[in-house]
Amino acid sequence: MSRATRPDREEIPEDTTDPGEIAATHDEEKPARRLSRRPELLVYVAALAVALLVLRQVFFPLTKGNQFYLVIFLGCTLPLVFLSYRPGGRRGSGGRDDPGWYDWVLSALALLVGFYPVLPFSSGGFDAFLDRQGNLSGLDILAGSLLLLLVLEATRRTTGWILPVICVAFVGFAYYGGFLPQHWGIAHAGVDFSQIVNALYNDASGFYGTPLDVAASYIVLFTLYGAVLSASGAGQFFVDFSFAAFKRSRTAPGRTAVLSGFLLGTVSGSGTATAVSLGSITWPILRRAGYPQENAGGLLAASGIGAILSPPTLGAAAFIIAEYLQTSYLTVLIWACVPTLLYYLGIVFSVEADARRFGAEAVDTGHGSAWRILLRGGYHFLSLVIIVVFLAMNIPPFAAVVYATGVAALFALVSKLVSATGGPGRAVLDWARTMVDALSLGVRGALPVVAVCAAAGIITSTITKTGLGQELADALVQAANAISSDPTVVLVLTVVFSALAVGVLGLAVPVTASFIIAWVVIGPALGDLGVADAERAMFIFYYAVLSEVTPPTALAAVAAAAITGGRVISTMMQAWKYTLPAFLVPIAFVLTDNGAALLLQADAVTVLWVLAVSVVAVGALSVVTGGWLFGPVPALVRVLFAPGALCLLYLEPPVVAAGLGFCVLGLLAQLVLRRKAKFKEELDAD
Repeated sequence: MSRATRPDREEIPEDTTDPGEIAATHDEEKPARRLSRRPELLVYVAALAVALLVLRQVFFPLTKGNQFYLVIFLGCTLPLVFLSYRPGGRRGSGGRDDPGWYDWVLSALALLVGFYPVLPFSSGGFDAFLDRQGNLSGLDILAGSLLLLLVLEATRRTTGWILPVICVAFVGFAYYGGFLPQHWGIAHAGVDFSQIVNALYNDASGFYGTPLDVAASYIVLFTLYGAVLSASGAGQFFVDFSFAAFKRSRTAPGRTAVLSGFLLGTVSGSGTATAVSLGSITWPILRRAGYPQENAGGLLAASGIGAILSPPTLGAAAFIIAEYLQTSYLTVLIWACVPTLLYYLGIVFSVEADARRFGAEAVDTGHGSAWRILLRGGYHFLSLVIIVVFLAMNIPPFAAVVYATGVAALFALVSKLVSATGGPGRAVLDWARTMVDALSLGVRGALPVVAVCAAAGIITSTITKTGLGQELADALVQAANAISSDPTVVLVLTVVFSALAVGVLGLAVPVTASFIIAWVVIGPALGDLGVADAERAMFIFYYAVLSEVTPPTALAAVAAAAITGGRVISTMMQAWKYTLPAFLVPIAFVLTDNGAALLLQADAVTVLWVLAVSVVAVGALSVVTGGWLFGPVPALVRVLFAPGALCLLYLEPPVVAAGLGFCVLGLLAQLVLRRKAKFKEELDAD
């Protein structure tokens, strides 16, 4: 193997890259500015004020109702986007990256039109504004139109052009729908622009709909929790514990990357950021073990993206699932347990194969005893446990995460006092400064999600107004019916089409927006075929997340390649290889009634046999993608394992039996071929 693909195991290059810069550059969210002192102080204080507002809303809700709170929340956060994110390009020369005059103008305008519905001297106050619903004044329409443009621009700054263009297309469809040929199923009478603005600005289904509600009530709080947990040193503890947890062996470096990715996901809401943080620490170890750059990058990307799938924090879309289905967040966490296990199990199987195929070597990381590290910093796990326990006690998730944040902050204080060198007063002051910084940082980290959720309200509102969602869902089912009239085949084809559609959509827009759009378009199609709410929601959620590692726009893989120095496309393909089992497992949710057992929605016996079959399926898929089973796997054996794995994911006993038969044949063929190869090697040696 060439030096370009397999570096010297003994060399560990100095880290010449800034992980923060890499994460910001390659994340689905654009990099924020690095402000100078005065604008930084303004944004810092404003973000801190928003954090206090969000915390206050948990225990002392504003008396005028939730929509009033959302108006205040968007009015406070939208101006911060224009100060924190540049309109385009990279940071200016000389290190200056401050807002220009146009950014200040847009920020002031966002503040004005954001607060317009509640200002007594402009709209007549919030109650008067709501009384004009369906009959907005000219000033209302002007303010709503400006807010529409500002939300689109904020989304463009934070996530790029594609989502704003999609939003504009939906608004255009709502307005010009009457000009479409009336025999088209998606044609409608057309919606007057004033009514479009009314739906977006005055109704609870537009800017202030479910997506923004979830962002303001859940996502920001969990972002604050992650920031406080990170500031308390939890991230470093999780990495140290992962390094120490595995004994010195050739598979330990890969296992460490997987476990670290899972644990770091609790303090990071971004798969790309997790992959970069993980890579900056574990890549030197993977390099010493003998991992090629592309394989290491793929492993880092796959482990990082898994953070969005993993309880107890999950990704932002999980909160939207809970809100859409009117179920508890704990229920969504329970649904995610088995799929998360299967996701990481698939990566571990691939790690085991890679370590043997590459001839990886054991690496001594010098982290000492895992028990000693656990005793010293195990309290970091406590706040995670508290979230789950409080959710089980029917405490609302927004309250549970605030309590967990308080516990994390309290333990951080104790840790500061124990390790203080300048006296308790200095320790308390440092702790207070750190926690205040974390609160401000948490809000600033949530700004892109707020912009995306406000923009998603544009899409969901226009789809609801025009009935487009049901028409597209019907078209999806009709496409399957055009190929076959058999109900089972129609369901399979619709599921495959849906998976491809969500995956393609996810290439263009962030996970949260991808889920929201797919839910209102693809969700009804699956529902019409009898798929239950939980199964179709989790199916869409997983494919929205897995689009993050799908070529050609696998941003987490691009960021990981920047860390390892590997080729980008090859790194993407390796990431796709590691996560392929996870791509296929969600299909099992929706194909048969037994798929509900993967979401722990069945009796214990069904859950156990379905779990056992799914583990075998993931193992079979890993043989196909990893190419290793007691040795290199030839094409013939892969051909046997591939249909076996697919059959095992159709969770009906006769099909499962056929799948097991294919896998047994593949195993026997591999054993026979390996014995022949070994016999030949012995003859050649003689």
